[in-house]
Amino acid sequence: MAWALFYCYDFNMYRYFNPNPIKDKQTGDCTVRAICAATGMSWDEAFDELCIKAKEMGEMPSSNNAWGQYLQDIGFTYRAIPNTCPFCYTAADFCADHPCGTFILGTGTHVICIRNGVILDSYDSSDKVPLYCFYRKGRK
Repeated sequence: MAWALFYCYDFNMYRYFNPNPIKDKQTGDCTVRAICAATGMSWDEAFDELCIKAKEMGEMPSSNNAWGQYLQDIGFTYRAIPNTCPFCYTAADFCADHPCGTFILGTGTHVICIRNGVILDSYDSSDKVPLYCFYRKGRK
């Protein structure tokens, strides 16, 4: 078992990832970037699909309800993260605890994709405190 965990872990907790076609802007598109990293979709495809879901729901694409429902519609499962240490359990801790699999974490102010223990984001968000996650059972 320990070997399997070692095998998945990359040892680089953060890797720059920004599929936004206009990379040099701070656009508040973390949800779209995380969906791209988790699913392999292009930025345009993830943005368009998320907007369709949000419009159906009468929400903004960045609302937790819209992107959470969208992820569930495409096969992700929701899980709350236990509140045993509300301000000390970080995305870095989540990476160490989940060295295999693909997860999308919600922090309240940011959305992060973690794949096989590595944060895929446009900046190192390892200090963010996750409140919940979405994951796909049986997928990496």
